[in-house]
Amino acid sequence: MAKRVQLVLNQDVSKLGKSGDLVEVAPGYARNYLIPQKLATHATPGILKQVERRREQERQRQLELKQQALEQKAALEKVGSLKIAKQVGENEAIFGTVTNQEVADAIQAATSQEVDRRGITIPDIGKLGTYKAEIKLHSEVTAQIDIEVVAN
Repeated sequence: MAKRVQLVLNQDVSKLGKSGDLVEVAPGYARNYLIPQKLATHATPGILKQVERRREQERQRQLELKQQALEQKAALEKVGSLKIAKQVGENEAIFGTVTNQEVADAIQAATSQEVDRRGITIPDIGKLGTYKAEIKLHSEVTAQIDIEVVAN
């Protein structure tokens, strides 16, 4: 049996790893597919140092993003509750529903911070009242905010 070869991936390869990962593969797979397709290069000490440097830079960037998300969470929680005005029918039932975009716009108006509407999770809102919305700011940071639906 031939020994395995260490390579550094240049691109994401499904079922093998992401760009910059150090992987061990069979020599034929490396020689016949990964290296000719420029998906990977041989792992030399210089390339390993470059990979380690890139990983450290990525880790620092992720820490910075998390810190920004924590600051944004503090600003959101300081606001308290957001008011969203909707048209009302009988029994305090609202016409339509409160959308993620409306919540994002209310946050923008209240804090002048932009929040991605796809990261907002709101319950089904059909009547006037106060509801809790969850806003995902980072993979590890979520903020809870009160939404008060009032008559227009």
